[in-house]
Amino acid sequence: MSKPYEWMVGLRYTRSGKRAGRSGFVSFISAISLAGIALGVGAVIVVLSIMNGFQKDVMDRMLSVLAHIEVFETSGSMPDWQRAASIAMKNPEVRGAAPYVQTEAMLMRGKAMRPTVVRGILPSEEGKVSDVARQVKRGSMAALEPGQFNIVLGYALAQSLGVDLGDKVTMALAQGQVTPAGILPRVRTFRVVGILESGHPQFDAAFAFVRLEDAQRLQRLDGPSGLRLRIADMHRAPEVAAELRKQFGPEVEVRDWPKLNANWFAATQIEKKMMFIVLALIVTVAAFNLVSSLVMTVTDKQADIAILRTLGSSPRSIMKIFMVQGALIGVSGTLIGLVGGVLVALNIDVIVPFIEHLLGVQFLAKDIYLNTAIPSELRWPDVSVIGVMTVLLAFGATLYPSWTASRVKPAEALRYE
Repeated sequence: MSKPYEWMVGLRYTRSGKRAGRSGFVSFISAISLAGIALGVGAVIVVLSIMNGFQKDVMDRMLSVLAHIEVFETSGSMPDWQRAASIAMKNPEVRGAAPYVQTEAMLMRGKAMRPTVVRGILPSEEGKVSDVARQVKRGSMAALEPGQFNIVLGYALAQSLGVDLGDKVTMALAQGQVTPAGILPRVRTFRVVGILESGHPQFDAAFAFVRLEDAQRLQRLDGPSGLRLRIADMHRAPEVAAELRKQFGPEVEVRDWPKLNANWFAATQIEKKMMFIVLALIVTVAAFNLVSSLVMTVTDKQADIAILRTLGSSPRSIMKIFMVQGALIGVSGTLIGLVGGVLVALNIDVIVPFIEHLLGVQFLAKDIYLNTAIPSELRWPDVSVIGVMTVLLAFGATLYPSWTASRVKPAEALRYE
């Protein structure tokens, strides 16, 4: 009895509906509204978690080849790269540094020609900043010896050129050399000593790796182009890059991986936001169902409202009663949806294989997708935003029916009772 009577009446209306007839139907509609909110919230959490999982999977594949941060001098080369590496390693977030030379070239084998991103590396240092050495499926990255002009190709690139281990390919650089016959492209023959498969088709079809000294000789540089860095937390790359700019000064350019892959990063963020908006419409529809169920409740309880008014209840108290009822349905549905969505998102690796086995299907075919398992990454900020948004929508849905209830006139409501 210590609770305000508005809460007691609102809770009683929420739990009512045992009787047959109209009251039972109204309660059934309320249960449908609660279930709709729970399903909507759960669906949003599960879908966003799966999108986060795919995004993380693709990002990890990308950053197994690309660097978290690149540091290079505006002059075009960095002869004293060891000193620059020691400066970068003073930052507590930096875990590794390796020199590189990168250029674009054309690889040719017979009639086949493919544009390629050629990266010169030191195999002994490259493992500090990327996983390419572990991704070599045939051959070895250690076979990139200075002066031997060996090359490691991506799997798709090797297939498109029709080459295998031991075969030779011709590399033509865009930078030409002046001869009496005119400007001719620089051409060099390389021997394939390794084929890597990173799991990212775009990179496997476009990347080739050579020894750092060979790349410097082709580019006619007196040192590497710059440094590639790996940091402890890749999500902090922009912050760490800003700190390194202060350490190196204006003569050194520092770029983080979101800038290097700005188009992909922006596309994934827009895709996730648009999917969130689309899925939020499910919750909005459930909120509209809550409006209709409350309106039906108000119509069904007009006699009760009139009696409460004659006993001295104010319009504000009547409004509170139905706001309590709607809020209880909204909060209950949100909590059920949050718990269900979180449990499904955390156990998606068990649930999906069970469904595939039960139905005899495979959602991600092996001959099309690199990853046949559906990944999931639950992010608690997403869960918090979804929960708060749903509760606010449910609360907003109670305003109009509650206001309608407060406007009921006792005399008219009791006229035919």
